[in-house]
Amino acid sequence: MGEQWLAGGPAVGHIEGSIIGLDSVRTGHGAKVRRVTAGGAALMVAGDCPVGEEDLADALDAVRAGRWDELTYWPGSYWVIADNGRERVVCGDLAGLRPVYYAPDGTWATDLRRLGKRLVPDLGLAAARIVAGSDHWPGRSPYEGIGLVPGGFALLLPAGQGPRLVDITSITPVENLSSGAARFGAALTRAVQYRVSAAGELVGADLSGGLDSSAAVVLAAQVGQVHAVTYTDGYTSAEDASFAIQVAEHTGVAHTMAHGSDEVLPFSFPAGQPTGLEPAMGAALFEMDRAYLAPVAGLPLHLTGHGGDVVLDATSSVWVRLLQDGQRRAAHRQVVAYARMRNLAPGLFWNSLKETAALGRAGALERAAKELEQNRRPPAQGASGWSWCRLGAAASWLTTDGRAQVAALLRQAAADTSQPEQADESDQWAALRFTGATARAWAPFADALEIQPVHPYLDNAVVRAAFAVPAAARRGGYTFKPLLAAALPELPSWLLERRSKGSFTPQRIMAYRQHHARLGDLLAISPLVMHGLVDHTAVTGSLGHLGQGRTPIGSADMHQMLTVSWWLAGAHSPAGASC
Repeated sequence: MGEQWLAGGPAVGHIEGSIIGLDSVRTGHGAKVRRVTAGGAALMVAGDCPVGEEDLADALDAVRAGRWDELTYWPGSYWVIADNGRERVVCGDLAGLRPVYYAPDGTWATDLRRLGKRLVPDLGLAAARIVAGSDHWPGRSPYEGIGLVPGGFALLLPAGQGPRLVDITSITPVENLSSGAARFGAALTRAVQYRVSAAGELVGADLSGGLDSSAAVVLAAQVGQVHAVTYTDGYTSAEDASFAIQVAEHTGVAHTMAHGSDEVLPFSFPAGQPTGLEPAMGAALFEMDRAYLAPVAGLPLHLTGHGGDVVLDATSSVWVRLLQDGQRRAAHRQVVAYARMRNLAPGLFWNSLKETAALGRAGALERAAKELEQNRRPPAQGASGWSWCRLGAAASWLTTDGRAQVAALLRQAAADTSQPEQADESDQWAALRFTGATARAWAPFADALEIQPVHPYLDNAVVRAAFAVPAAARRGGYTFKPLLAAALPELPSWLLERRSKGSFTPQRIMAYRQHHARLGDLLAISPLVMHGLVDHTAVTGSLGHLGQGRTPIGSADMHQMLTVSWWLAGAHSPAGASC
């Protein structure tokens, strides 16, 4: 990723109670770091940020006053470290793509290995995230006793005191889609184009055929040369490939279509594949990535559409929010229209959302904990809409001890008052952090493939411009991702009118069949199985059903279970990984 790590705190020379002395903060190879110090304040920005020296100097007033959120308003993706003599603050970005890890003694680093701590994977948390989703514990790293600063927060280190987190989200809402569209369009355009212009040469780009990557390619092609790459095989959507070809022809960019074979299906986990310090869903797709990214290896940057779904759209959580706000009639009207468009039963869908609103976040987590303790089968997902916490198929794989540990973690999450209680806000931040974590965890694989990924949809300025628009306005009805159409009306109408979206579920199902024996062996040695959290017979039974194509339900849970098990059983066994 270029900027490899930063570290600070008592272990690496933090000068407690004095002006920061930012020279004591160490930076990794190739890091773009700028420092400014004046009048008892100091500021460092490290990473991909086109801010000028004058703007950095002007920001020292915010440092002196402790207005930490103002240090994250610049374009790009970067870390900020600042000190005013009373306290020091360290933060990454809103999505968590630029991580900050810390220990209770105030030691912090952007690379876990630089903390100087023994890294012991937290198996109970790993199981809980597979079963109930990763969004309930945003402040926890995959390791015992190591915190992760959640996206949207900063680590505050007051002189002589322990570390604490402060909110830096700072979203200024607008009234409706039209009042925020121009700002979003300008932010996204700049996020793509300043990078392409700065590269000054050919850059790479994903081009799946979806709206997100297609929009990025259109914007990039306006200011530079682009080589777009598309993956396809016998299981991908023909519509995806068709749109990718159309976009390439429309923009005139170089375009390579990679045609994958069964040999590159997910879960091959070839020898020599990197592991990384965090479990990565993308680890299962390494051979697919290698097949289609080879033509753009070594280029100065590679654009992705990662994060577009989060900032451009919203889920049925928007109707739960309407119910929370007492707007029952408006919520009912929209739910019925949505359900009828998709041939769903409006009554069941409506009742499910009403129950979700009545439970609230804490109530939903408590109910999920009870379901686990009582070993009750989670309700069928069907057309139940958004939920604060829906136990996945993986809940049926847990042992008695596994259920108890996950239930305890859910109750801890229920007591966390730092999380939003409004459904749409909770959902969008959880989705953003999950997306950022996915991109962050893929960094070692990008390095191995000689790719320099940039994710413009995850930039602070883009996220803030999107989240300023009410989630209900971003929720597509008859128009898919209406914010994109309003923000970038110059995009071709045939692209904006697309209503479908491809997925890799068919590839996963085929891979479960093709690699069944080897994946069963992997599950047998999974630390989650060997330490009694997951029942081997139950999880391999689900693997067999998926491989036979009987049902796609549980496919995503199995993907996560396999990648986490591969990660844990490899370089990071519960025996303990050390720096």
